[in-house]
Amino acid sequence: MPVDRRTLLMTTLMTGFTLAVARAQEAPVHTDANGLDAGEARITTPDGPIPAYYARPQGNGPYPTVLVIEEIFGVHEYIKDVCRRLAKLGYLAVAPELYARIADLSKMTDPHEIVARVISKAPDGIMLSDLDSTAAWAASSHGDANRLGVIGFCRGGRDTWMYAEHNPHLKAAVAFYGPVKGATSPIQPRTPTDLAASLRCPLLGLYGGKDDSINPVDVQAAAQIARDAGHTVEIKMFPDAGHGFHADYRATYNRPAAEQGWADALAWLRSHGVA
Repeated sequence: MPVDRRTLLMTTLMTGFTLAVARAQEAPVHTDANGLDAGEARITTPDGPIPAYYARPQGNGPYPTVLVIEEIFGVHEYIKDVCRRLAKLGYLAVAPELYARIADLSKMTDPHEIVARVISKAPDGIMLSDLDSTAAWAASSHGDANRLGVIGFCRGGRDTWMYAEHNPHLKAAVAFYGPVKGATSPIQPRTPTDLAASLRCPLLGLYGGKDDSINPVDVQAAAQIARDAGHTVEIKMFPDAGHGFHADYRATYNRPAAEQGWADALAWLRSHGVA
């Protein structure tokens, strides 16, 4: 059934963490909002508003801007905390709820059901349009449109590749364990690999060597296509990490890889003009 782009099933963001994954044994990272302007926002899109979470330093800016793209689980506490971590470093970070029109992710507990009922029903064209609208919101909300980056996790890593192949105004992109291949459909007609030659900004890919869901050969092949077309791509593998290694609330969390990957991501943003 086609997505009704004007109907929101999530009018506000979920509170707490997703119910759909096993929790980590150690406490998740918590970043407070002291000194920040942070909270929910409404992103105006061509088809009505969608909810988002933003965080930025207090003041007028303009601040370098990072779009944060969620995993398949929605904009929950982990994604919000990532926004606050970036804001503490001087960025305006904003995470739109890209699946608000399809399902209420706060009530879903089975990741396989999320993939079948939500992810496979999300048109790439709408995702790219919503991210464009989010960038426009940021530029009108104390963000600097000339210092724009994107960072995403899991499916959001895949969408980071796609957005970096779409938006010519991006300065840098960081994809945490983003798939570069996969099934296609009329609403998701191409993969990041298919579009790699049209990459619009330098991209850093951070991947786990024990990630059974992503073939490192595929990732390196996509990177090479982009490089052959004259683009800058760096792929870093963490041999002892699996999928979701940065997600500190999940059992897949790998602290050494997460901390090093985060440092690499920040360095990439800074070195390519998003600072």
